[in-house]
Amino acid sequence: MKILGIETSCDETAASVVDNALHVHSSIVESSIDQHRPFGGVVPELAGRAHVTTIGPVVRRALEEAGLDPHRPAIDAIAVTSGPGLIGSLLVGLSAAKAYALSWGVPFVGVNHLEGHLFAPLLERPDLAWPVLTLLVSGGHSLIVLQGGPGDHRVLGETIDDAAGEAYDKVARWLGLGYPGGPAIDRLAREGSSSALKLPVSMTGNDLDLSFSGLKTAVVRATEKQRDVALADVAASFQEAVAEQLLRKLRAGLVANDVAGLALAGGVAANSRLREGVRELAAEFGVEAHLPTMAMCTDNAAMIAAAGIYRLEQSGPSSLTLSARPNWQLADVA
Repeated sequence: MKILGIETSCDETAASVVDNALHVHSSIVESSIDQHRPFGGVVPELAGRAHVTTIGPVVRRALEEAGLDPHRPAIDAIAVTSGPGLIGSLLVGLSAAKAYALSWGVPFVGVNHLEGHLFAPLLERPDLAWPVLTLLVSGGHSLIVLQGGPGDHRVLGETIDDAAGEAYDKVARWLGLGYPGGPAIDRLAREGSSSALKLPVSMTGNDLDLSFSGLKTAVVRATEKQRDVALADVAASFQEAVAEQLLRKLRAGLVANDVAGLALAGGVAANSRLREGVRELAAEFGVEAHLPTMAMCTDNAAMIAAAGIYRLEQSGPSSLTLSARPNWQLADVA
């Protein structure tokens, strides 16, 4: 069984062919980030227009790279992100998936983007042991999830305001580092001192919820008072504060739950300080660390295809009347 995955939830247009053994035959990602960079963030209308232009060529490349005829491919089903995400972007991918399904006479299934990220580690480690505690951190989402197995997940904590990646982008904008902010701050932080700024410790309670809005504001206030502080020191101090909160909550999750592994997922999973901290935590608790490759950190269609295989087996195909769900929460995935 081979399934075509399509992902268009934000600014990446992606397509991938994956089989039911979770072997990735192709994975194509086309980003429109250069169009958004001058605006300091993703412009929804520009993202939607970019998807319209690129969706056809990206799907074709994914099929050809997988050795399939793009006109009549030997595809058994199509999986597509139907939420959460930007409504205009989601509609482009969803419409394309329905059109391909009708044209090729195959079923299609709508997939939750966040659940897709939870399937990403399986594409690199199909034999990983369960249960797994996963930190899913990106530009739009920050969650701590307990996974009992594929498709079996429970949200233990989530951000009550900004996501971690969103805080990175806003702080980077304040510092004049451009967009996207995560990679820029990560690079600069390696040259600075993480103790240069005294930033507040957020969310010190026993729950696993997260918060980054106050930290972002604290960086602004601190740099207004200490105008001579080096940018590298600000970046290092901010990054350490983000990592400290995330790792403290993960530690609490490991104490409260008996798991076999600790995983990272989402765009912020590429952050070097966070990856280092997760490795150390996993070693301390004697569990396996599942750190995705850089290709699996970013939005991609292989993870959507993998989640789609599971959803097809469990619930069957979606109706062609399926609508985009821009606010679809992981906790609502049945």
